[in-house]
Amino acid sequence: GARETFESYYRKQRRKQARLVLQPPSNMHETLDGYRKYFNQIVGFFVVEDHILHTTQGLVNRAYIDELWEMALSKTIAALRTHSSYCSDPSLVLDLKNLIVLFADTLQGYGFPVNQLFDMLLEIQDQYSETLLKKWAGVFRNILDSDNYSPIPVSSEEVYRKIVGQFPFQDAELEKQPFPKKFPFSEFVPKVYSQIKEFIYACLKFSEDLHLSSTEVDDMIRKSTNLLLTRTLSNCLQNVIKRRNVGLTELVQIIINTTHLEKSCKFLEEFITNITNVLPETVHTTKLYGTTTFKDARHAAEEEIYTNLNQKIDQFLQLADYDWMALEPGSRASDYLVDLIGFLRSTFAVFTHLPPLSSRASPKPGETGEAPQPGLGSCSHIVKVLLGLLLMGEAWGKSELFSMDCPEFARSGPVPGFQGDTLQLAFIDLRQV
Repeated sequence: GARETFESYYRKQRRKQARLVLQPPSNMHETLDGYRKYFNQIVGFFVVEDHILHTTQGLVNRAYIDELWEMALSKTIAALRTHSSYCSDPSLVLDLKNLIVLFADTLQGYGFPVNQLFDMLLEIQDQYSETLLKKWAGVFRNILDSDNYSPIPVSSEEVYRKIVGQFPFQDAELEKQPFPKKFPFSEFVPKVYSQIKEFIYACLKFSEDLHLSSTEVDDMIRKSTNLLLTRTLSNCLQNVIKRRNVGLTELVQIIINTTHLEKSCKFLEEFITNITNVLPETVHTTKLYGTTTFKDARHAAEEEIYTNLNQKIDQFLQLADYDWMALEPGSRASDYLVDLIGFLRSTFAVFTHLPPLSSRASPKPGETGEAPQPGLGSCSHIVKVLLGLLLMGEAWGKSELFSMDCPEFARSGPVPGFQGDTLQLAFIDLRQV
């Protein structure tokens, strides 16, 4: 005879129980089991309420359950936002996403609206991408730190095929060469390329079961991959270039490596297209603009080469010991300049391995597409320093010494690729003075 009292009491008690169930444990974010227990309690609560709704009359109604579910949904989403933000392990974030999908699909089967849960998963997707970027920053650092920055030697067809299987490289001339031979790039090129593909696979895993269109999946993967290239990989490359102990040979190899990685971006575009079946020409498709990463790295490496070369040249020129009062020039260049020229010859030999300027940057005036920029830059720097010495001197006999010393190196054609007497013209101001 107390039906109304009992219904009111039941609903009041169940609301209190719901609040208890919806209170997550403080350490829930530490393990997947913490999340699983939390979800199980909520599912259990609403499965019971759904059963009561369908097996009794009047004790509960749809309006009461919808109100409870709305409260539960807002509290659950708030708790997940808070706890998932503590997670730095991409594997745990991926497992959590799969658990949330299971949780949402289960309750949807009982008629509860779960769109807000899937919307929240898109927020967690951004966080998942951030945890992946941090993980791959470590992966790239290890690859770059362990590289020997020397062309990869290959002694057999098997090894050759293994490397071209990892990295899209074709060179008809290299194919014809007998073994042993060398790839132009060092090991970090195929390793970095393989890891970019692994990152793309990891991004794809999160998009599964989220009821997203292929265009949305494609867009998500491309945006994340662009971040990987322009932020994560770019930072790692810049750190290597700016290291104190990095040498000219390593810097030249970095320029070569980044040239090949930039060319491989079109294959990454195809790789993503094959996964998502969204053609790059599709309207609003995000392009892989990460190629700027490799251009920036090459520019930084070239700047570092200029800086290192000019510092070395300055060291040689600071040892200058000209007899400024000599009236007649000697029969050969000064000893210190001979040493400088010897250093430049061996250094410029390294630059002959650089890719054509057309694939790195626009040629400067007087250079062909094949000429490495540091050659002219070094000669210009020598002219600048020697002009300073000349203008500070006290006798005119020295001008004959400069006339003989400076162009000797330029005339010998130490840098292949310069047109005619381009290098000699670099010294013309000095000769005129």
